[in-house]
Amino acid sequence: MFGKNLRYYRLRNSMTKKKLAEKSDLTSMAITNYENGDRMPSMDILKKLASALGVRVSEFLAVRNENLVFEHGEFRKNATLPIAKQEFVRESVEEYFSRFYTAVELLGGEVLPEAPKCHAVQMTGDIEADAKAMRLHLGLAEEGPVNDLITVLENKGILVYICDVKSNKFSGMNGFVSERPYIIVNENMSPERNRSTIAHELAHLVFDWPADIDEKTVEETATAIAGAFLFPKADAIRELGVLRNRVTNDMTLVCREYGISMFLLVKRAQMAKIISSETAKSFYVMASSYGWRTHEPIRIERERPTLFEQLVFRAVSEGEISIQRGAELLKMPYDTVLSHCQFEEG
Repeated sequence: MFGKNLRYYRLRNSMTKKKLAEKSDLTSMAITNYENGDRMPSMDILKKLASALGVRVSEFLAVRNENLVFEHGEFRKNATLPIAKQEFVRESVEEYFSRFYTAVELLGGEVLPEAPKCHAVQMTGDIEADAKAMRLHLGLAEEGPVNDLITVLENKGILVYICDVKSNKFSGMNGFVSERPYIIVNENMSPERNRSTIAHELAHLVFDWPADIDEKTVEETATAIAGAFLFPKADAIRELGVLRNRVTNDMTLVCREYGISMFLLVKRAQMAKIISSETAKSFYVMASSYGWRTHEPIRIERERPTLFEQLVFRAVSEGEISIQRGAELLKMPYDTVLSHCQFEEG
């Protein structure tokens, strides 16, 4: 387990083996041997490595859950995320879910909802119909805002992990951990972008994609379905009206209600023929000049997974683990865990 933990913390620090070796007064080959599990360092070397990576020795020695089987999603063929960052994403997923499933097993193992079947919904070729089918597959209403999408998915048995990739060249990915679907999104992206990415990755998981469809078409279709899932055509017409001559500030209120960006709202309005392509283009040019593609003036609150914390707090409260162990699993301060597990008489 030490080898995988060392690799995870090295990649988290964006450090090459050579750089870590230099900072620890070791050789690159020694780092390779440690990460491959061929050798175990002495305590003195452990301390040097921990100091170089800014972690505690105990974090190096944390036990991983060896019962998990991972099926990682593939990065897009044209992905611009550096290989080292791609490796970090995979290592981060495994490190996180190792801690997550430790909490699951502490509570007896049968604490997660059964996830909906993946790759089970047939595509019609109609974006609006497919988005509606995705909603129904999750037991959601055909129309209306999907509030707190992450909680919705966790309640349906689909796990979500927000990873701090420290790059804007990665949005998200999906995969399976011991046959349970998961979605990972990049903390570096905006809250609205995260929601769109989650819906996009959900489309990858839900639909039975034809084998003969090319990657570019798959990605464009998943993005279109995600937009219709978050902001259905019927909702767009009801909220914006049948026809608009321009994009106006009041539309930001609709963005907040549906948890979407102005760019997505304008795109959906154009697809619903509420605004013309010329109106949409004018907005894109204006918004880009103000830098809104990365920093829109209106922001929604960022959604976060809560299931992992709930499981750990329950394990602590039921005496299955100590407060200290709970803090280690969540990588959270002791006092924070304590405050969630104490019962104060009023």
